[in-house]
Amino acid sequence: MEMTTTMHVGMLTGGGDCPGLNGVIRAVVRKGEAHFGDRFVGFRDGWRGLIEDRTMVLDVERCRGILPRGGTILGTSRTNPYRIDGGAEQALATVRRHGLDALVAIGGDDTLGVALRLGAAGVPVVGVPKTIDNDLSATEVTFGFHTAVQIATDAIDRLHTTAESHNRVIVCEVMGRHAGWIATYAGIAGGAAEVLVPEEPFDIEAVCDRLRARHAKGRFASIVVVAEGAMPSSGTLQVASAELDQFGHPRLGGIANFLAPEIERRTGFETRVTILGHVQRGGTPTAFDRVLATRFGVAAIDAVHDGAFGTMVALQAGDIVRVPLADAVAEPKTVDRGLLHEVAQWCLG
Repeated sequence: MEMTTTMHVGMLTGGGDCPGLNGVIRAVVRKGEAHFGDRFVGFRDGWRGLIEDRTMVLDVERCRGILPRGGTILGTSRTNPYRIDGGAEQALATVRRHGLDALVAIGGDDTLGVALRLGAAGVPVVGVPKTIDNDLSATEVTFGFHTAVQIATDAIDRLHTTAESHNRVIVCEVMGRHAGWIATYAGIAGGAAEVLVPEEPFDIEAVCDRLRARHAKGRFASIVVVAEGAMPSSGTLQVASAELDQFGHPRLGGIANFLAPEIERRTGFETRVTILGHVQRGGTPTAFDRVLATRFGVAAIDAVHDGAFGTMVALQAGDIVRVPLADAVAEPKTVDRGLLHEVAQWCLG
């Protein structure tokens, strides 16, 4: 049943930033204020803002000009209320203190997992999917992913020319903790020689064999794209363990630094490393991501007024739909094996 009364809505962005977050914020506020007469309060730095009651006013005027801006005007963090003593209780108290009729939580599986638990505790929440890795279930794609792929592809294009000038192998590390969507798409689009992803442990010697075969045919430069979460097959290459964040995830980054010296030692090919890191997160979102973020934002405030709490807006077959939050965070969406094998074996350089 549609709720047409004016509502007081809270909003936060959690987890890693990515291009398109401001587009969601803008769309929620613009439709909510203009169509429903809603009032908004933004919580700074994700769940930390809800725990500490750190806020900023959100209105149409504050959201002017933010559509092409990367990042998030609300700030973000990887704070987990359920890993902080009394954190969940403080978050619930903040919701009551502000008299919120709804909370729009924009984030990935960790942020939305917290939203699911707070929803069970009585918070009327609607989720918006955000993960640059594109690994969130129940939606075909998440905003920010296409921007990251384009940035990575542009970088690979540039790496080709310098690799060819020096007859080098260049290992390019991109984001992707549990899923290799960015590595796969950018690797195919950029004509990489090898793409290494978390879905399949790699055999370092097999990688080197393929590079040797490639160079034996007169190709004296190769780009190896590796997702930050890619791991070698057991016993084939020793890598360092990483510290964990508040959601129990390792702080990744640097697999390329272990991989490149091994390639050079085993093949004799001069090998260099480029780690794109946060460059993939920053800057202007692509037109696709701006449109998707805007559609998600409009759909989120509609869900709020329909009383569709405990749901997440999602893209399916070109339409924006609502799915249960529990379905969205059930398991990571990983790269299809057919894409990895059938397409990659013919299209990689």
